[in-house]
Amino acid sequence: MEWSFSCTMVRFLTGKGFKVAALIFIMQAILVPFAGASEVAAAAIDKADTAWVMISTAMVMFMIPGLAIFYAGMTRKKNVLSTMMQSFFLLCLISIQWVLWGYTLSFGPDINGLIGGLDFLGLENVGVEAKGTIPHLVFMMFQGMFAAITVALITGAFAERIKFSAVIIFSLLWATLIYDPLCHWVWGGGWLQKLGVLDFAGGIVVHISCGLSALVAAIYVGKRRGFPRELMPPHNLTLTVIGMGILWFGWFGFNAGSALASDGVAAMAFVTTNTAAAAGTITWAFIEWGHRGKPTMLGAMSGAVAGLGSITPAAGFVTPGAAILIGIAGGLLCYVAVTIIKPKLSYDDTLDVFGIHGIAGTWGTIATGIFASIGAKGLLQGNPAQLKSQVIGALVTVALSVVGTYILLKIVDLVIGIRVSPEEEMEGLDISQHEESGYTL
Repeated sequence: MEWSFSCTMVRFLTGKGFKVAALIFIMQAILVPFAGASEVAAAAIDKADTAWVMISTAMVMFMIPGLAIFYAGMTRKKNVLSTMMQSFFLLCLISIQWVLWGYTLSFGPDINGLIGGLDFLGLENVGVEAKGTIPHLVFMMFQGMFAAITVALITGAFAERIKFSAVIIFSLLWATLIYDPLCHWVWGGGWLQKLGVLDFAGGIVVHISCGLSALVAAIYVGKRRGFPRELMPPHNLTLTVIGMGILWFGWFGFNAGSALASDGVAAMAFVTTNTAAAAGTITWAFIEWGHRGKPTMLGAMSGAVAGLGSITPAAGFVTPGAAILIGIAGGLLCYVAVTIIKPKLSYDDTLDVFGIHGIAGTWGTIATGIFASIGAKGLLQGNPAQLKSQVIGALVTVALSVVGTYILLKIVDLVIGIRVSPEEEMEGLDISQHEESGYTL
């Protein structure tokens, strides 16, 4: 019997049985540690946070076709499709730019506080591993939608008079050389973030940058033919109202989603967003009523965007009461910028990107330094240093946006030209740039 057992063991050690057992042992030695690491990564990812940020990402993406509708309704009917095309195409263009190099420049490992390294080039090293409590890929997508809508917002300043090819090249350069570095400075571990500058959801990164760049673009490209002698009223405010509804809806994802978690901070940002938008709307409507005799739908929508833009940098840092004050001041300041300052300076910012987004973003950034009381303390909480940091952040963004945008516009103009011909402008950009029309009659 002992001989039989010994023979069996010899056959096992020299046969397939041993090879199988050894293979199993080796696989366990290699795979078990990795399985453990996977379990740890999975444990770090919160399903509720992931679901909320994915929904928020889709909401911010939905804002871009909403912006297309919002903008298109305010143009003349011969330019409705070209205006929509700019926003829609830029959603696609910046989505690709973000995946290939935009994300790594913005959120790659910090290089001297100025730019992100190339570790995430082409989404290398970006997968389903945890980034906070959500998968890294989800964080990447959420931030990518911010980049896309920021670039699309600028197009409202030069609507109805710019070549589509110029829009593409300028936007690609602007996203790479202005948005990405600024995003890194504020959100990606750059020098403004280290300085303590607060920007909850994009007052600096989105609204000041696009607003000041829009002002430079409007002045550089020049006025529309006939402006301001000819009346150029919105051709379809019904479209604009629909677009405004989409924007307001998407702004909940824009602001509350920036908490990057389904938590109390997101809830506070959700409430302050709606509160400031309502305050801005009411403020603009009543001021217009007293100033011009009647409140208008266009004015009410402008006030809503003013309130939304103003609360964006402060959304998760302030209380609903502060949001009311921020929204009221935002509505007032933007009304003055659009109805008083713009006519006096006589620049043609077609859809008031600077007068609303630029002014609201600047005010909101400063207001954050005044009213912050949740997760950070502002001036009213005994911390004047925060207000100083906010002013520095705003001024730096203004400088980068103004100088950088002018240089990029000059380069594009020298290479391919920016403005359409007088004949193409008279015909309308729908036909001259795309050979189609938004209306058959």
